[in-house]
Amino acid sequence: MVIGTGFGGGVTALRLAEAGVPVTLLERGMRWPTGPNAETFPHVSTPDKRLLWHRTNPQVFGQSVAFDPYAGLLEAVIGDNMTAVCAAGVGGGSLVYQGMTLQPAEHVFNANFPEELDWAMMNRVHYPRVAKMLGLATAPDELIASPNYQAARMFAANATRAGYPVSKIPMPIDWNYALAELRGEMKPSYTNGDDAMGVNNGGKHSVDVTYIAAAEATGLVTLETLREVRDVERAPDGRWTVYVDRTDASGTVLENKILTTNALVMAAGSANTTKLLLRASSTGRIPDMPDALGEGWGTNADRIYVWADTGGFGPTQGGPVVYGSLQWDDPNAAITVIQASFPPLALGSTPIDIRSTTMVGYGVSAGRGRFVYDSATDDAALRWPYEGDAVIQSKIGPVAHTIAGPTGLLVDSNAIVPTTWHPLGGANMGQVCDLQGRVHGQRGLYVLDGALMPGNSAACNPSMTIAAVAERALDRLVVEDVGTVI
Repeated sequence: MVIGTGFGGGVTALRLAEAGVPVTLLERGMRWPTGPNAETFPHVSTPDKRLLWHRTNPQVFGQSVAFDPYAGLLEAVIGDNMTAVCAAGVGGGSLVYQGMTLQPAEHVFNANFPEELDWAMMNRVHYPRVAKMLGLATAPDELIASPNYQAARMFAANATRAGYPVSKIPMPIDWNYALAELRGEMKPSYTNGDDAMGVNNGGKHSVDVTYIAAAEATGLVTLETLREVRDVERAPDGRWTVYVDRTDASGTVLENKILTTNALVMAAGSANTTKLLLRASSTGRIPDMPDALGEGWGTNADRIYVWADTGGFGPTQGGPVVYGSLQWDDPNAAITVIQASFPPLALGSTPIDIRSTTMVGYGVSAGRGRFVYDSATDDAALRWPYEGDAVIQSKIGPVAHTIAGPTGLLVDSNAIVPTTWHPLGGANMGQVCDLQGRVHGQRGLYVLDGALMPGNSAACNPSMTIAAVAERALDRLVVEDVGTVI
């Protein structure tokens, strides 16, 4: 049984099914099918109930919300000094992420991950396997030259003028969809930046249409949606018991289910995997869990800036991401800065040039927080030190300001509401799990998602490394555990 359908869960389901193992795949959210001119996903400029998971905090990024309860895309897990944004839906974070798919450089990877992961093997086998599954490609020059991509061109020109390296960012996108939008063959989704909460036109190779579609095609994977896992427990016979609420789209519980399995893979994302396991440990449902459970949690040093410029970026900004500056010379202070589009705003049918876009930074940081069980709420709470990433973020800020240039103004959104879209750790490799995700001392229990990561992902956004680590793990688990544990 696998809990969660993001990168870790998708890889796990496919590779186990290919090995002949039947898999039950549980997802608390819904499917979000797309296609040309679909209206599946919410629009950032006019948000509605589809944006938020029904159990999320009513204060999101400092703003009150009043949507009807819904199995929406995002859950805000609010802790001390930090809000972690977590995805819901078949495909997990791949539905809403911008799509930057970066492989760490060898020296940065080796400085931040256990040497035993063997970067050379992953570089030869597992990262390329992920790249092929996701159909990575960079934006074509024809698209970048179009009027809607003025912001991307300005970012590249300013960064180059400042002496920073600039490169195209690999994306899991069929860019022919964006080119078709330019030709007027479908309404804009990529080319107007209206893709931050999912791409309505399709063409984005998210986990649901790659790994999970391939897994279901084997005939051995049963995907059950709107299944919210409430508790996990080790049964007296050594098997795993999973307590599940079957809900409707509003979050109303329709049925309580109790499932048992010989092997349980936690892939619910860093925050929710950690919270489920820590609560089970603290309440005695899973005795003898590793002492480090809940610790080693990090934000990937995420930083989001609003970049305003008197000259403007044009009334319409194409997306999702074209260029980035990868400043990776120092493996202990490596950073990445990219430009991402603002969604369209209009007065009636007339686009408004708000003269602003965004820059996003992240990098290698030693800052760590942890989840702590709170018996009063029967939940695990996030504790993050106020300036946990201050050292590396003090490097990201000046780079972003330099790229913005003398006519640019930056507003640091993290200084207003500290937020991460890349929560990592909590069941870290080495301390809680081995490199294959096996939880120490817990036969048949695995963690294969962002909770396994050591608090940062080597100056990259973490999706590609989470998937590659899972690919590596499944190669070994299929040989070593299938038929004996799984």
